[in-house]
Amino acid sequence: MSSQHLPRIALTPGEPAGIGPDLCLKLAQQDLPYQLVAIASAELLRQRALELNLAVKMTEFNPGDQVTPHTAGSLSVLNVDLMTPVICGKTNRLNSPYVLKTLSTATQGCIDGLFDAMVTGPVDKGIINDAGFAFSGHTEFIAEITGGHPVMMLATPGLRVALATTHLPLKDISAAITPECLNSVISILEQDLRTRFNIAKPKILVCGLNPHAGENGHLGTEEIEIISPVINNFKQQGFDIIGPLPADTLFTPKYLETADAVLAMYHDQGLPVLKYQGFGNAVNITLGLPIIRTSVDHGTALDLAGTGNANMGSLLFALKTALTMTSQSF
Repeated sequence: MSSQHLPRIALTPGEPAGIGPDLCLKLAQQDLPYQLVAIASAELLRQRALELNLAVKMTEFNPGDQVTPHTAGSLSVLNVDLMTPVICGKTNRLNSPYVLKTLSTATQGCIDGLFDAMVTGPVDKGIINDAGFAFSGHTEFIAEITGGHPVMMLATPGLRVALATTHLPLKDISAAITPECLNSVISILEQDLRTRFNIAKPKILVCGLNPHAGENGHLGTEEIEIISPVINNFKQQGFDIIGPLPADTLFTPKYLETADAVLAMYHDQGLPVLKYQGFGNAVNITLGLPIIRTSVDHGTALDLAGTGNANMGSLLFALKTALTMTSQSF
């Protein structure tokens, strides 16, 4: 990032009845080395600030204004109207269009160059689907707008885990692990580790799909027929890639201390380990897109909304990661 460029980061608080608005308002109490723009209902934020007894001076975001660092006690807001009033801790499917509108607005703003990155708060996928919208997650929703092949990666200090497949039922995962899928995911992971994280030659460890990485075909043949041939092809191209390795032993210091990232085959193969190590201090990153998007690693925490007890650790790490990725673009 050049000394002349000051980043402008969009923040979507997510589910309005959850802790996302609380985190946004608590963040606004700090001086920040970038411009922060909350894409949310200004009325929701005012009401939540009253409930939290936080003094926040809100101003309407004007794209033409000069980009200046965020000042503690203020908040620039790009307003999106709620569909119905919000009660802390009580989701309402009527507000699902509002949630999706905040995401599409932030995404389009990144595409148009209005924002350098977007950071997303937690949403309730079930409520959005109950409202009649097919929504499997931020990752897929944003990719529908931007194009590209989204690769979900979570990171915490000392560990990065990317996923070959994201939000799929277990019964559908084997069929989704194709040579085309793995070629695309590995290419994106390697490229973004270089270009977004400034790692000259990333070392990537790849999990097998089956127990014991298939046990030489006795516990499944995906490793022999699909995963190993793809890995060998990348090795021939000079990639530093190892696998397929049994997932139950891959996540040990012997392997991880020299690795830059792990590629897991499915959501619950790699993420439980990462969240055990770094929950509350981890970030969800969408690779493979023409924009920068990071997110918190936790859910809506409805029981904490409006209490003032929401932990900011993951949001701060998500913002720090977005800032790091942005710095590689200038």
